[in-house]
This record gives sequence, structure tokens and C-alpha cells, in this order.
Amino acid sequence: MPNVSEILREATEILRENGVAEPRREAASLLAFTLSKDKTFLISHDDYELSREEQKKIRDFLNRRANREPFQYITGFQEFYGLDFFVAPGVLIPRPETELIVENAIKILSELENSRFCEIGIGSGCISISILHEVKNSTAIGLDVSPKALEITQKNAVKHKVADRLQTKISDVFAVFEAEKFDLIVSNPPYIAVEDISTLQREVRDYEPLVALTDGGNGLSIVEKIVRNSPNFLKPGGFLLMEIGFDQARKVSEMFDSEKWQSLEILQDLQGIPRTVMVQNKIEA
Repeated sequence: MPNVSEILREATEILRENGVAEPRREAASLLAFTLSKDKTFLISHDDYELSREEQKKIRDFLNRRANREPFQYITGFQEFYGLDFFVAPGVLIPRPETELIVENAIKILSELENSRFCEIGIGSGCISISILHEVKNSTAIGLDVSPKALEITQKNAVKHKVADRLQTKISDVFAVFEAEKFDLIVSNPPYIAVEDISTLQREVRDYEPLVALTDGGNGLSIVEKIVRNSPNFLKPGGFLLMEIGFDQARKVSEMFDSEKWQSLEILQDLQGIPRTVMVQNKIEA
């Protein structure tokens, strides 16, 4: 029977040959997941011999990863804002840079009593659930065009004990609303231009949902729709927090009508990339 050390060498080589970044680290992560152990176990028990069932599992995982299926879809989860979220094909994998929305949403809502916010394109639910987990007196409604996304959101909401404060609905942007008013609207919309999809990593372009990545055009149509319609669903002085593409800050800034909006800021992520728009609905005189 092959042991941990032998499997790690073989797995690392397979992943390296198939262009996976950091193949040794990924091999160790996959093997630890297979054995339901941490990486410390792999170091201290490098002579542990895998059972036939464990061998079958690791080879299946390796084959999937070698085909560039995202690690997160194989394991079924991703950490975001200190919480573990279920993820699966059909929802975008949460990214660290999106935590910028959560951080600023918590600051805004923590100043309010019994606040209510809306998320456009809720996906796995990582943004809304992270906010609700921190702001205990807030409630939210999450919208998405994908039934699969709402199913995974609900699973995550139950896991993190916020399901009683999070409502979800199928909706294309604000289509389902008539007269709702929120303290805050958050969104990580599909902002990648369709012509740029081919330049993305294989893990992203071949596996993550296209509808969550691009609007099928220049990447700005859904962003523009959110900007145009948000004032109708925000309370006076309410905020919009929205993630944008690395090169979209100027174009997106120009979308905001100064008659309706105030205090526009473009927030940078940890890499110094203009990542998130934060803007306030005009306070009525």
C-alpha cells in the first residue's frame, strides 16, 4: 500500500504537469481532505499507508484538480470573513477582496437600529450572511436569478444561524420589488467584459458560472442598472456598496448622478486595486 510520503510525491508531480499553481501545497491539501486530517498529520505520519478506499478517493480528487476544477468545488467549501461557506458548481467562489464590502457594510449598519439591507446577486450568501453574523439587529433580503444559488444561500444561512433574518427571492436585479426601502444595498455583480473571459484562469472560465462573471457585453450593463435603480429602493442617506472591475473606477464613477447621490468613494483592496464603490443616497432637504 502506498504511504503518505509516496502519494504526496506522485500527487505533486501530477498537479505540476497539469499546470496547477503551488502543486505541493495543493497536493497536501487534497490529501489532508481525503484523510479528514490536518496537514500536521501528513508530516508526523508520512509512513501512514492509505487504504484502497482512500487511494480511490485521492486519485479521483487528483484527476478533477488536474482537469483544473477549482479546489473549492472538490472540497465543497471556502472560508470567507472567518466563516466556512458551502460552495458548489453554480455559485461563484468567494474571494478575499469581496470582504471589503462586508467590512464597510458592518460599519454602516452598526450605527443603526433594526437595519435592513438588500443584496443583488447573492450567490453563496457569503456577503449577506457574514454581515448578519456580525450585525445581530439587522435583517436582509437576497436576490438572484439562479435557483441553485438561493438553495446554497439557504444552506449557508442555516449553518451560520441567520436563516430567520435572511429572506431570498428569484429576481433580475430589482424586478421583484415595488416599494421596498433599505438602509443599504450591496452587490458583487457580473462585471467582467465577455471578451475578457478567455483570459481568465481555467478554473474560473471553465467551471464558475458565466452568469455570475459577465453580463455578456462590456461588463457594465448590470452595474449601470444597479446604479440607476438603487435610489428608488434606498432610504434617504442609505448606502450602496458594490464591487467593480480593476479598470472600471472612472467609468462607474461617471454613472452617479450628483442630483441623486453624494459622498462617492472608491475603496482599494489590499493590493491597492480600486475594488469597491461606496456611495450615499442624497438626503432629502
